[in-house]
Amino acid sequence: MRTDADATDPHRKSGSAPRVIHTGQALVDLIVEVPDLPARGQNVMASSANRYAGGAVTVLLAAARLGAGCVHAGAVGTGPNGDLIRAVLAADGIAASAPPVPGRDTGVCVVMVELTAERTFVTTLGAERNITVDSLATAGVEPGDLVCVTGYSLAVGRTRDPLLAWLADLPEEAVVVLDPGAAFAGLPAEVRERMLARTDVWTGNAEESADLLAVLDIATPGLDAESAIAAHARALAPLMRAGAVAVVRDGAAGCAVHANGETFSIPGFPQTPVDTNGAGDTHTGALLAAIAAGSPWPDACRRANAAAAIKVTRRGPTTAPTAAEVDAFLRDRS
Repeated sequence: MRTDADATDPHRKSGSAPRVIHTGQALVDLIVEVPDLPARGQNVMASSANRYAGGAVTVLLAAARLGAGCVHAGAVGTGPNGDLIRAVLAADGIAASAPPVPGRDTGVCVVMVELTAERTFVTTLGAERNITVDSLATAGVEPGDLVCVTGYSLAVGRTRDPLLAWLADLPEEAVVVLDPGAAFAGLPAEVRERMLARTDVWTGNAEESADLLAVLDIATPGLDAESAIAAHARALAPLMRAGAVAVVRDGAAGCAVHANGETFSIPGFPQTPVDTNGAGDTHTGALLAAIAAGSPWPDACRRANAAAAIKVTRRGPTTAPTAAEVDAFLRDRS
């Protein structure tokens, strides 16, 4: 598995580093801040409401701001929501490779954020589900590129079927990165197995990782939280392609990574959060930017932990830090 910026590969453009290519749904997040969730059938007054480009956009913004070349290969609609998605991507130099979907707008994810920073979601389906093998192929994946897949794409047939067909024809040395989301463990076994067979990198949170291992009846030691996510990372790696890497996040506690036969626990940077929406996606984007630049996995995880720590102190999913901000954050804690 290629996970470095090997510019000598004859299939890559001269001197170019691997790109981060996301196949997932770019949505508009409607974020409302509420004191608590309402009881069923009742109402609650929100203190604020804001629209942001979210979903796959959050991963790509983090990767781009930390120096990676980025492409969104998913579908974007025509209308106010699609216009917002395209404008946000363009502002950070991120290409949208597929043509806009005519006559249909991008969907919305309503995110209710409580005072504790806990989030609850309601998502609509829109133009972002209108992908095909041909639309995905516009990304022009080359060996070494980091191709992101979300478990939510696999939960709906309209995106699952063309995505799996397209993945099967990727260059052997394209690096497929799976962000499982809450959906992955509950997918049909044949879908999970097919996806894992082409996955080179797992990057999921502790709950998502534990859920899959539980479904597969794979036992891991019941130790403290740090040891548990390390055990999960070790157990997940053999489920994927030979040489696969598993990263398991645990919020402010940091993450564990199993790579090249070794497992590392990378401490986090606890903060007082104001909005955790997009923190996991920011972690993934920052992680992949560092890998694209040639960093070892433990170093990439430390940068990702720092990026996510900065993100939770800012409102909105599009507030990933820049490389300079992450550098300064880490210098202050060295």
